Order: sequence, then C-alpha cells, then structure tokens
Amino acid sequence: MPIVHAPARAEYDWVIVGGGSAGCVLANRLSADPDTRVLMIEAGPSGEGVAEIDRADSWVSLLGSRYDWGYGYAPTARVDGRRIPIPRGRVLGGSSAINAMLWYRGHPRDYDRWEAEGATGWNAASMNRLFRVVEDWEGGADAWRGAGGPIRVERSRDPHPIAAALMAGAAEVGFDVIDDPNGATNEGVAWTNFSATTGADGVMRRWSAVRGYLAPVLERPNLDVLVGSRALGVRLEGPPGGERARSVRHVVDGRSVETAASRGIVLTAGAIDTPRLLMLSGIGDADALTAHGIRPLVDLPGVGANFQDHPLIEGVTARARHALGPVRDTGGGSMLNWRSSVAGEVPDLHSFVVQGPHGTPEVRDEYDLSGDVFAVSPGLMGSRSIGSITLRSGDPDAAPDIQPNFLAERADLDALVESLDTIQDLFGSRAFADLVAAPLAPAGRLDRREAERFVRRSVSTFFHAVGTARMGTDERSVVSPELAVHGVPGLWVADASVMPTIPTCNTLAPVYAIAERAAELLAEVR
Repeated sequence: MPIVHAPARAEYDWVIVGGGSAGCVLANRLSADPDTRVLMIEAGPSGEGVAEIDRADSWVSLLGSRYDWGYGYAPTARVDGRRIPIPRGRVLGGSSAINAMLWYRGHPRDYDRWEAEGATGWNAASMNRLFRVVEDWEGGADAWRGAGGPIRVERSRDPHPIAAALMAGAAEVGFDVIDDPNGATNEGVAWTNFSATTGADGVMRRWSAVRGYLAPVLERPNLDVLVGSRALGVRLEGPPGGERARSVRHVVDGRSVETAASRGIVLTAGAIDTPRLLMLSGIGDADALTAHGIRPLVDLPGVGANFQDHPLIEGVTARARHALGPVRDTGGGSMLNWRSSVAGEVPDLHSFVVQGPHGTPEVRDEYDLSGDVFAVSPGLMGSRSIGSITLRSGDPDAAPDIQPNFLAERADLDALVESLDTIQDLFGSRAFADLVAAPLAPAGRLDRREAERFVRRSVSTFFHAVGTARMGTDERSVVSPELAVHGVPGLWVADASVMPTIPTCNTLAPVYAIAERAAELLAEVR
C-alpha cells in the first residue's frame, strides 16, 4: 500500500483532513481528475495487515485499542455517574475499520426532515440516489438498492440460531417480517445487512472505506495519503471579516508543518474532531474561544452544538440452555425496529442480537454474565436528547469535553424502559424456548423504578455521533447546504457532523452518501 509519511509537496489543490469513511470517498472522487492534486491526512496508522480489522468476528477487540481515539462521554447523574466510552476509529478507514459493519439507512422521512429544517436539496429522494451510488447490494439493483458501487453489502450466509430466533420470535409476538430494512419501510424484523462479504471459507470479512474507495485508487500519481499525521488546525488568511482557509497545520515526524490548499480544505474528521479542529482554528463561539485563549476569527456559535447520538441498552441478557458455539459473522445477524408509545410516525426503537454477554461494567458487577449467555440489546433510534462538544483548553493535545445528555428528555427514558418488556416478550416466545434457560440481566420484568435504575446503569452508545457542524441557513448552522463553512471561503465539512438531526439508523451509510454528494459539489469548485 503506497502510503506517504510526509507530504510530497507544500501545496495541493485539495487537502482532506481525516482518512475515515468520508475522507476515503473524497480522496477517490476528487483525485479522479488526473490534473487535481489531492492530499488526505490521517492521524492513525494504515491498519494494513491487521487481522482484527479484516475479520468481521473480531471487531469488538478493536474497541479501546490503539486504533480507537479513546474518547468518552462525560458522566451525569442521569447515567448513574458513569463515563461512557465512545469508540471512534483512529486508523485509515476511520470508524468503518473498527465498527460492527451494520448497513442500515433508516426511514426515508429522516431525510425529508433534513430539508424541512433548512438543508435544501437533502431529502429522501436525493439520499436514496446517493445510497444506490454507494452500494453493491447482494440482491442486485432496484428502485431502492444499488449494485456495482464501491461498498459491498451482504446478509449472513449462515445465520446464528439466536439471529433466527429473533426473526421467528418477533413474528410470533406480532411484528411484521420485512425482506429488506433498507427498502420502502424499516418497521419490523429483518436479517441484518452488513458492509462485509463472506468468502469461500465461510468467514465474513469487513468491507471498509479503505477496501471500497481507497485501495483501488492508491496508485494514482496525483493522490497522496499521509498516515500518522495529527491535524492541529486550519490556518486562515486575510483581513478581519474576510479570512479564507489557506492551509492545514499538522504533525509530521513530531514537528508541526503547514500544507497549503489552492482550491480548498475539507474536514472529514467526524462529529467529534471536526468541531474540535474548527474551534482550535478560531472558528466557533467567540466567547468560549476567548476563554480558552484562542483568538476568535469567525464567530459561529453552532460549532460543537447540536450533538446527537443513539442511546443503547447494553444489554438484555439471558442464560442459554446449551453451548452457543463459535461467533458467526459480526456476532449479530438480525434486527427489529418498532414503535414505543411515545414514537412519532416512524419506528423509534431498535434491537439486535449479541452472540454472547453484553453489559456495562456496572451491570457485570451486579450480575454473573459468565458461561453460555446471549443478549438481545435494545436502543433508541428516535432519540430526542441533544448535547454538545466543547474544548477543555486551547491545547490541541487535550481531548474535548463530550456531553450527549443521554436521557435528558423524559421521552427517551420512557421509550427505553418500554423496550425492556419487549425483549422479555421475545425471550418468552416459542422461538426462544430452546435457547433461553432463564432471563439473567435483568432477571425478568421490572417495575418502573427498577427499570429506570437498570436503564441508567446500562445505557451506552451505538457509536452514532452526529450533528456538531449542522448544515442549514439559520444563525446556529455551521455549514451551508453545499457544505461550505459559513463565513470561511475555502473550507468545507463532509462528515456526520453536518447532519441536522440524527437519522433512525446506523450512521455509516448516510456518511458515505454525504461524502458522495460533497464530491459532486466540490467538483464544481475552481
């Protein structure tokens, strides 16, 4: 893999900051013009040859590893005073290289809502077009699915019995069985779609952004991919009020260097590091920047605000009647979407199977999860609580303060409490009779007080951080619907941070779609 360890030149046409899911898309698309020079900067290593990244059944071992930024959500009393880890990929491919490979678009109305909130041109139809560009769906192309795209999407070829039990059990208790959760409706139970492929050896392997977008184009002479280079910020030039993004400050071999961009800089560092870099560059809430000793250049109070993530109950566990055998696929295989009593017009609750124990450290201290156990873990895809990302200091080495405000909205707590009973209903179905020896954590149905306690001790994250550089046209938006940073010519954002509201799904697929649209928009910049 021809990766560089120092920029080949002092200036490129485009500099992409962040070699994750979105960055790899843009590196591919922008460098398709042989006369356009592109540099992509990634803080982490290449990840080349790492078996744990390649094998779908090893992904959990990557969490908290050297390939993870090691961030955590700040504790609150609402989550029982716990620090909740929020894994983010620190490796080429970003979170597409360490995640669970779940391919899920959510409900079409999620994206019509974006346009209604000011993201003109972003709606269900436009996103469906982009999803189809990205996909290489095992079932071939139709009105909803794409074929021949860079990202292979498949279902399990040999689902685990727990995955099969969820399919049958959900139907038994009254949920619809749907063929494709990425089609016209996502409400019901379905086999999981994975951004992965299963080989002749029966092993499922990850199909990351590197595999789909970057590896096929690494030999292009106009594309440089720099690994092990941490970005420090963007340098702006020009008179006050007329500053333009000119270069990126980043670390190469332990020293700070600057690389210029003649056409523009694109931040694809994700919903945590993109706002952090903007603030370190003097772009953000002016009073907050001043308090940290950073000279404010562009007052954008929306930077770091509007942080959203999906809360996950980790998890609802049962004692198995017999040995479960080796992990298949990613350890999952099927999923259920349904509505709580506080839901709107689309499903707000989601659950998936875990072929083993699933519990926070606090739950593991309270319950014995050893031996043959498994979980069906529910979470809230229709979450309402909104948090923020702020700087702790002006030191670029300092991690930001990340507060998702989980359970701040009463409706979020209510929905998650309801979800516990649904999982107990599933465990009590005939489909699970041969699998469940007894409910374990919790050990059956709970009253309201007990259920709230369990939720607060069990709530974690789906790893779906979004929203911190929201696109729109109002004073709290950070980028325009064309993804240009307000008030900063030459600077764009193209990652999960631009989402106005979090869609009811895993966020990998919409991030790829955002990056594909960004590439189309940036191709017009001269």
